[in-house]
Amino acid sequence: MMAEKNCPKICMFFCSNCLDSNQVDSYCTQLGVDKRMAISLPCSGKVNIQYLIKAFETGADGVAVLTCEIGECHHLEGNKRAKKRVQAIDSLLNEIGMGTGRIAVFEVKQNEQEKTMALIRDFFETIRCTPTGEHAEAVI
Repeated sequence: MMAEKNCPKICMFFCSNCLDSNQVDSYCTQLGVDKRMAISLPCSGKVNIQYLIKAFETGADGVAVLTCEIGECHHLEGNKRAKKRVQAIDSLLNEIGMGTGRIAVFEVKQNEQEKTMALIRDFFETIRCTPTGEHAEAVI
């Protein structure tokens, strides 16, 4: 199970208004993400700071939040709220010594899904190449 060792644990939160379960299953398969770590939300704005922190507490190496396109949110500004919360957690992770870049927001644009997938894949690759053990020891 060598691939298991090199595969980071990633948690994805996604807006159910911009992605359906088939699309998420496809994303998970292509990215090698455990489907149980893909969490549907009625709006990306419903992702709160506690959810994001809990993902890291339960062992996630990285967290991706998939939102509707800016200006296309069914709940007005949910995607903007999600982005602000992700920025707050990224800052917090930096403060506790884990560095930045372990959490990111991705807008799912209807006509650019392959481009979105490429961005998410690059993010996951960055997480895969970033050592986690050193950061964890620094925090303790």
